[in-house]
Amino acid sequence: MEEPRLNLNEEVEILRRTPRFAEIDPARLKLLCFAGERMTFGAGQTLFRKGEPGDCAFVILDGEAEVIAETPSGPVIVATVRRSGIVGEIAVLCDGPRRLTVRALSDVVTLKVSKDLFMRMMMDFPEIAAKTVRDLAERLDRTIAELEVCSDPDGFVAS
Repeated sequence: MEEPRLNLNEEVEILRRTPRFAEIDPARLKLLCFAGERMTFGAGQTLFRKGEPGDCAFVILDGEAEVIAETPSGPVIVATVRRSGIVGEIAVLCDGPRRLTVRALSDVVTLKVSKDLFMRMMMDFPEIAAKTVRDLAERLDRTIAELEVCSDPDGFVAS
């Protein structure tokens, strides 16, 4: 697949639309774009699979990807991530294997952020760390709410 055609200023603008990066100085975002690796995935290609090491996170610069959970009854799409979304950060933060698979729904351009760079950003920019924690807490809250809706009065989860 050919290389992404976004220029540096476009990448910075996409990052600024990401709540975690919205208040970061554009000059620092340019450094992040330089330090990150641009990767392109064709529709149907996998960004990462469940069980792989959590060695990086991806910021979606363009396109759309689906987040897939492997369940006993087969794969279940649990989320769709669009431009300015971030995937893979949980495995980076937990220092463990990936729990989910992410696959491109369309051609996807990403900024791959290594584990070291991601952790450095969290330490250097407390506002990124706070927004990351808030985002993960909101995701957990939504997941719990969805599980409550799917549960019957006896506590069994509907299939």
